[in-house]
Amino acid sequence: MLGEIEINQIKKVFKDNIESNFIAGGNLLVMKDGKEIFYHEDGFADKLTGAKIKRDSFFKLYSMTKPVTAAAVMILLERGLIDLYEPVSKFLPGFRDQMVDTNGTLVPVERAVTLKDLLSMTSGIVYGGNGIAGKDTENLLKELDERLFSNSPMSTIDAMNKLGKCALAFQPGFVWEYGLSADVLGAVIEVVSNKSFGQFLKDEIFEPLEMLETDFWLPKDKRNRLVKTYEADENGKLNEYTTNHLAINHKMDRKPAFESGGAGLVSTIDDYAKFATMLINNGSLNGTQILRPKTVKYLTSATLTTSQQKGLNLWSTFCGFSYGNLMRVMTDCTKAGDFAPLGEYGWDGWLGSYLCNCPSDNLTILFMMQKTDAGTNSVTRKLRNIILSSCCN
Repeated sequence: MLGEIEINQIKKVFKDNIESNFIAGGNLLVMKDGKEIFYHEDGFADKLTGAKIKRDSFFKLYSMTKPVTAAAVMILLERGLIDLYEPVSKFLPGFRDQMVDTNGTLVPVERAVTLKDLLSMTSGIVYGGNGIAGKDTENLLKELDERLFSNSPMSTIDAMNKLGKCALAFQPGFVWEYGLSADVLGAVIEVVSNKSFGQFLKDEIFEPLEMLETDFWLPKDKRNRLVKTYEADENGKLNEYTTNHLAINHKMDRKPAFESGGAGLVSTIDDYAKFATMLINNGSLNGTQILRPKTVKYLTSATLTTSQQKGLNLWSTFCGFSYGNLMRVMTDCTKAGDFAPLGEYGWDGWLGSYLCNCPSDNLTILFMMQKTDAGTNSVTRKLRNIILSSCCN
């Protein structure tokens, strides 16, 4: 358990990194056996006004949206409404007759992209970059952003059907590469459930778990609690960041037509804790069952083949981890560069939100911050190492 020494170490990490301008601020929650054992907040929600981060502050989750999307897919899976080997084109016709970028030449897919490919990030769908596939995807994201506030914004299904017309970076199933796969799953959920993605999440996850402050936008009376986003300039100074990213409305001030399953949610640390605790409780929280225990076990297991793993291995800070169902999973502690028990899982967001669940110790760590290109950064790893070295067997 966390003692006075560890608590002081945690507070020092916060203080040092705020004073050095590495982060503006953040909050941290640690839970064990479903109960809070530590909470800490420090720093600024708005450096200009001096407003402090609070427990009820809102954070844009970005890729910490992905585990929620994966859980939504599991709901459909355990109800027999989908089969993970079904082609995406069954639900989204834009994915028919796809082409693959092979050294600048487009060739037909050897097999169709499946739902399992999307969950494991082995679909060939990327976020951008060099080559035909990267440029196609970047152009789509640019169009999505340009139409965000127009009279004809792209819907989730329309956007993903257009994505299906973009070239793939590699043959489906060939290797792991991070991309827009989770966004496609959001559109699939819409088709299968005959509801908007947001409404499905509300009906099946948020309302049952009483996650009343998690959504794809914020009403007017909540926007003053949204933490400002910062980016570091070439001298390390933090400046406010106000640009949309991945076609997500930065102000979160209107209900979007495109509900991003990979990056779109905004939440508080306590709201997300309900989702994290549900997972570590094998699918239930306070008597409400969202997923069955065997479903959670599958959801939080690694699914990459040895060949696919080579793509993840290019991420140098992911030593010891594999991947499955839109989350990292610790599979080899001897190779890890930080403390983590076998089976630890979770994910992070572009602005630094972070989930860590350790089933073997019934432990959850949640850390929230808002800095561009943060992901799992050095602050997160330092905090995580203090906690895991103290609270895990």
